[in-house]
Amino acid sequence: MRDDLQELVDEVSRVLAAPVTLEDADFTLLAFCAHDDTAAGTMDAVRTRSILTRGSPPPTRAWFETFGIAAAEGPLRTPADPAAGILTRLVIPVRHDGRTHGYLWLLDGGRIDPADVGDPALAAAVGLAAEAGRLLAERPGSEDDLGRPLAEALDPATRDQGLRTLAAALGDELPLVLVALVPGPEGLPAHWRRPRAGAVTAVLDDAAGPVAAALVPLNRAGDLRPAGALAAGALAGLPRGSTAGVSQVRAGVAGLPGQWTQAQAAARVARAVPALSPVAHWAELGAWRPVTELAGPDPAVAPLLADAVLSGTAEVFLDCAGSASRAATALRIHRQTLYYRLSRIEALTGLDLADGGARLLLHTSLRAARLAAGR
Repeated sequence: MRDDLQELVDEVSRVLAAPVTLEDADFTLLAFCAHDDTAAGTMDAVRTRSILTRGSPPPTRAWFETFGIAAAEGPLRTPADPAAGILTRLVIPVRHDGRTHGYLWLLDGGRIDPADVGDPALAAAVGLAAEAGRLLAERPGSEDDLGRPLAEALDPATRDQGLRTLAAALGDELPLVLVALVPGPEGLPAHWRRPRAGAVTAVLDDAAGPVAAALVPLNRAGDLRPAGALAAGALAGLPRGSTAGVSQVRAGVAGLPGQWTQAQAAARVARAVPALSPVAHWAELGAWRPVTELAGPDPAVAPLLADAVLSGTAEVFLDCAGSASRAATALRIHRQTLYYRLSRIEALTGLDLADGGARLLLHTSLRAARLAAGR
């Protein structure tokens, strides 16, 4: 297959008269054609590093993906960054069966219009990219895939081994974020289509069934938008009711176990709280964060949970900071009706709603119950 890919790259270079590199979805170099390295604008820092190291590092990948290359279905152009020694590029996604398997990169000096549907040379190159996509889709899985060590790193029984492997591959300075993808009641599809390029993915067994993890490298600024976009895109291929959670950013892999706990907790909150669904970020959970650490509601609240009207009233009242007027308005009931319900809540739970500690216990228990129901 390598010879076939090289022939395709040579033909693309000939058709578009520009140097070409072919990388897979993980930015591993598969083939390249120099065309004419003596001409100006045919080599930059990214192309040089790709050829010398047989690929591009995660920060480079994250930078290019901010321009939407992983979701693109046709040619597009990425801008130059003179300060970083990066030239403008024509990018032709290498796709098959609706999935991006790699990229053809051309240093054309900006002369080719990616939107020119009447350009026969560009059309020919797109056809060659489709053939490359078919070849890449048929190749066996790479032994260098980091999915297995990611799964090991998130399993307490194999954690040390997985973290060592990931640390050797990713280093200890790259900002990383974990995304938990929790499928709906139908579970994870047998032939789950993994998220777009730019992430390491793994499937893990949870008490409620298989869940998916995606490890996303970020740029140095720790911009979370690529992780949020990946989560939203991945949910489109999961059953109805699926949610995702995004962890905090940490440099290096040492914090992955804690980040996985955060991501799973955020996904649970997304399932329970419509305002935070379908993708919840740990950093934005606010008071829900400590609730995710509770095993469940306090036993004193159990009698209240059997009455949906009273438990809903209690939650709205507490969400309104104990304001009777605001709560009555939100519930669309008369204030006297609210006072009657509050007296019933106190009788059922034995809690004095005039006491701050009792309110805190009731509020956290109601939220913990909601999380448990969602689980």
